[in-house]
Amino acid sequence: MSGPARELTLTKEANQSVAAIRATVPAPPQPASRSLRILMLSWEYPPVVVGGLGRHVHALARNLVRAGHQVTVATRHAPGAPLDEIVEGVRVVRAPEDPPAIPFDTPHLLAWTMAFNHTLTRAALYAADTGGYDLVHAHDWLVTHAAITMRDHLRVPLVATVHATEAGRHQGWLPGDLNRAIHSVECWLGAEAERVLVCSKYMGREVDALLGVPAAKTEVIPNGVDLPHWSPNPAEVAAARSRYGGSGPLIGFAGRLVYEKGVQHLLHAIPELRRRHPGLRVVIAGDGPQRGELEATAGRLDLHHEVSFTGFVPARGLSSTMASTDAMVVPSIYEPFGLVALEAAAAGAPLAVSETGGLAEIVEPGVTGLRFPVRDAGALSESVSSLISDREGARAMADAARRMVRERYGWDDVAVATAAVYASVVGGAKAKQPANLWHSSAVVGERRPMFIPEGNLLESAGLLP
Repeated sequence: MSGPARELTLTKEANQSVAAIRATVPAPPQPASRSLRILMLSWEYPPVVVGGLGRHVHALARNLVRAGHQVTVATRHAPGAPLDEIVEGVRVVRAPEDPPAIPFDTPHLLAWTMAFNHTLTRAALYAADTGGYDLVHAHDWLVTHAAITMRDHLRVPLVATVHATEAGRHQGWLPGDLNRAIHSVECWLGAEAERVLVCSKYMGREVDALLGVPAAKTEVIPNGVDLPHWSPNPAEVAAARSRYGGSGPLIGFAGRLVYEKGVQHLLHAIPELRRRHPGLRVVIAGDGPQRGELEATAGRLDLHHEVSFTGFVPARGLSSTMASTDAMVVPSIYEPFGLVALEAAAAGAPLAVSETGGLAEIVEPGVTGLRFPVRDAGALSESVSSLISDREGARAMADAARRMVRERYGWDDVAVATAAVYASVVGGAKAKQPANLWHSSAVVGERRPMFIPEGNLLESAGLLP
């Protein structure tokens, strides 16, 4: 579990009442014929983008609009952002942070999430008061309570995307009460959703084994990449190479600096790579709670001269940085999909990735990149060294990977596949009205405590790499 990059603070805009802005609500997009009206709930959405989830929701929402559907995203507020606006055809309703101020970090994450769901529910109710919806789409556990509330209030189907699991992020373990609580919410979301979307076949197996979501209820829809967006300007590529490279090869990493991304194993592979390839440099683009520890590791390994920690890099600069490298390394220990590998491929960089999760489904060894066993710094070094030593072969694999992205991972195709799932659940809902406990005479018994197995959940399920 990783904490977001920064806390949100109360602002003057965030304290405006909904009533004060109701009169200035922008008109929602006009529906296309047979269009669907979708209410998405996400804890991150531009300008608040912490990781891959925020980029996923943003791209999916705008491509659904391009396909003729109406999309409203209810999300958290950012200082200076309007509470209600239309951006790229997507209506974005932002939930201001309510008192009391709760730190947005790991020790306070559950309390923060419960408070956030309260204000997110208010924002979603406001959106529902000013627009009708055919379904609710929840992204990950952090919006579960608001999503189920809106499902019951609107009496429409609930679709959920599970981007990752708490046990997966901890290599199969649920080490403390917070982790077990998050796992229980994930199980609840999986049980309540009419359909659960996952980004890879691996994640389909994981939500089945860990959350009890059967395959019949799961749809595998991969993430997408906007290929032109990740095609860098040659002058910017040259500038990035000049900034981060030296007299030898340049390798790179991009992503959140958290344990499960495996950057520590990349660092331990660098001394051997430096020995084999004099003048080698490494650029590590990204930020996160493990940055200080990783910088200290680089210091202990005497890598001050070789390694550059850039901090967070926006997408435009990131594509140039990726394209400037001789190899992009994705050393993840846990990776439900591996979006960064597709982005690097779209930028034209040769790939070396760990054999885990969705990465093993994206990269075909010797065809679209190279793979190495998880946590194996020696094997990582061998793979990267092969790419550096065989420039012609590395370029052929990079070209094949870029073609793969163009042919299989376009966001327009992702939007069409997602809309098909929506249409299926909405059609089913017309045949059987979604349940609502308060619109029924049913007597509901006391909820039984959820049973959470002991030990390593991934190992028990045979899903550890």
